[in-house]
Amino acid sequence: MDETAFPGRLPERDRPWVMRTYAGHSSASATNALFRRNLAKGQTGLSVAFDLPTQTGYDPDHELASGEVGRVGVPVAHLDDMRALFDGIPLAEMNTSMTINAPAMWLLALYAGVASEQDAELTRCAGTTQNDIIKEYLSRGTYIFPPAASLRLTADVVAYTLREMPRWNPVNICSYHLQEAGATPVQEVGFALATAVAVLDAVRDSGQVPAERMGDVVQRVSFFVNAGVRFVEEIAKMRAFGVLWDEITRERYGVTEARQRRFRYGVQVNSLGLTEAQPENNIQRIVLEMLGVTMSRDARARAVQLPAWNEALGLPRPWDQQWSLRMQQVLAYESDLLEYPDLFAGSHVMTALVDEIVAGARVELDKVLELGGVVSAVETGYLKSALVASLAERRRRMESGADVVVGVNRYAETEPSPLTAAGADAVEQVDPAVEAAAVDRVRRWRADRDGAAVDAALARLRADAASTANLMPATLDCVRAGVTTGEWAGALRQVFGEYRAPTGLAGATGSGGDPGLAAVRERVTATARELGSGRLRLLVGKPGLDGHSNGAEQIAVRARDAGFEVVYQGIRLTAAQIVAAAVEEDVDLVGLSVLSGSHLAAVPAVLDGLRAAGRADLPVVVGGIIPAGDADTLRAAGVARVFTPKDFALTDIIDDLVTVIRRANDLQ
Repeated sequence: MDETAFPGRLPERDRPWVMRTYAGHSSASATNALFRRNLAKGQTGLSVAFDLPTQTGYDPDHELASGEVGRVGVPVAHLDDMRALFDGIPLAEMNTSMTINAPAMWLLALYAGVASEQDAELTRCAGTTQNDIIKEYLSRGTYIFPPAASLRLTADVVAYTLREMPRWNPVNICSYHLQEAGATPVQEVGFALATAVAVLDAVRDSGQVPAERMGDVVQRVSFFVNAGVRFVEEIAKMRAFGVLWDEITRERYGVTEARQRRFRYGVQVNSLGLTEAQPENNIQRIVLEMLGVTMSRDARARAVQLPAWNEALGLPRPWDQQWSLRMQQVLAYESDLLEYPDLFAGSHVMTALVDEIVAGARVELDKVLELGGVVSAVETGYLKSALVASLAERRRRMESGADVVVGVNRYAETEPSPLTAAGADAVEQVDPAVEAAAVDRVRRWRADRDGAAVDAALARLRADAASTANLMPATLDCVRAGVTTGEWAGALRQVFGEYRAPTGLAGATGSGGDPGLAAVRERVTATARELGSGRLRLLVGKPGLDGHSNGAEQIAVRARDAGFEVVYQGIRLTAAQIVAAAVEEDVDLVGLSVLSGSHLAAVPAVLDGLRAAGRADLPVVVGGIIPAGDADTLRAAGVARVFTPKDFALTDIIDDLVTVIRRANDLQ
């Protein structure tokens, strides 16, 4: 048989999607070296991970940045950091994605400054700033300003790039973290499209873009989605996204050209779905999730980045990232996937599943619009509450065994894994000296610049922020003057204020009839009675800049279901704030949640604070992505329990918390 003559084959093989790895840590120079190695291995685009201080608008020497610098991404505090990040990489020839949201305008301005120094025409520069602030209020927590002010920044970036950087995607509507926060496929599609509507409405209503150019705006809007292991459902989800995006952009914004209405998206498959237990199983999970966004030609991702098998253990090494890149390359170049038309065209099963998701997502979108749009849905807590409730239901199904996670709640028996035999060497280690070097670097930068020019640039930024002017020109002035990330964000904080998003805990329940919860509730009641208090009180604290609050919120919900009074003040707290809350609320236990790798700095700071406040007797437990060696260190420092992702049974965790309280109070 002549395979090349097969009638169902495309006349020529499709081009592969852009292949990326999400990379950045330690310093700009170290990340630059990692970029160069990855590009040499066949990676076709860059995806920059910024550290949490950069994402939340702080310089490395800020109090909240302590322990966070260079851990989950690269620190970029000023123009010279951005120069080092892209040293020797021609930006005009590279497709660069930057996962940055609240300070997206600032990082784009730094990028534009480096491009200009390279004599790269901005009109040739291609890439993406994520710049989707809405999901930050719901999942990742790296917001700074109130929603309306944040949408203004997004609209200003869209208008600027439309004029100056026509190949740039100025906003990347991100449903990825909605799924991690609990969204069902229907909610993921509906909530993400509600965000897209808010962005497009903000651009249209700003008066900066003529009505006849809304099609140009629409075609530069991209999406960033999550792909879970239920890959048939994920294929349908992506096709449903395309159906609804075409409908919305045609009917709401009058975009007549089909080319401009095309649903354009990149993807990272589900990192938080990877398991610490039997991590070798993550390989097949990643492959299945990749298939969900590549098999359907009519809804294929334009760019793909895959997590590494060991992300539930810590920061992946370059070899781990290489393995994930090779998965993409084998699928694209060794398989015949790119040789055929859409494999699901005419499928009754796929059509029915797509129609079901489309119908459900329309209901969710209409509900958000009836509330006054996505900003109102954030401010009232509707969206956050819906996600917390959905995630609680997902957890209930896993705990009950209705949803099987191989190696976790079924088939847990295992041989020792050679992949993890190296212990701490199985993940990348960030040198603690990185933070001190970054602090020294930013202080020297401030000392060497023209202070008067900085003051003038910041004064213009504040003045423009208080008006309706587009803030990109003032931001570019700040770049040229040598302003730092923290100073830029600080100036806008003075005008816009800061924001604390609703936690979504009100009314959420997660017990779902768990038969073990009644016994735990009895222990909670009995312990409170023996201590002579009305109820046991648990403080759930999120120290530092880690905004991934899903785990903390689920613990809070289950503890409340078990009879605890829960004190939860949200994310981004200093050690002093957590200690003050513990003392003022007279809690029986402090639970700290840290997923950013800063636990060895954040947790001892809380322990030291409790001792200084005369509450060394108050037990502290910690949960997060914590290597075994670090867990030993924390226990030696005085932590009563350390929980990691392998501890998935929430009711068992709450029962253990009661035991900790009883032992701390010498109860039998």
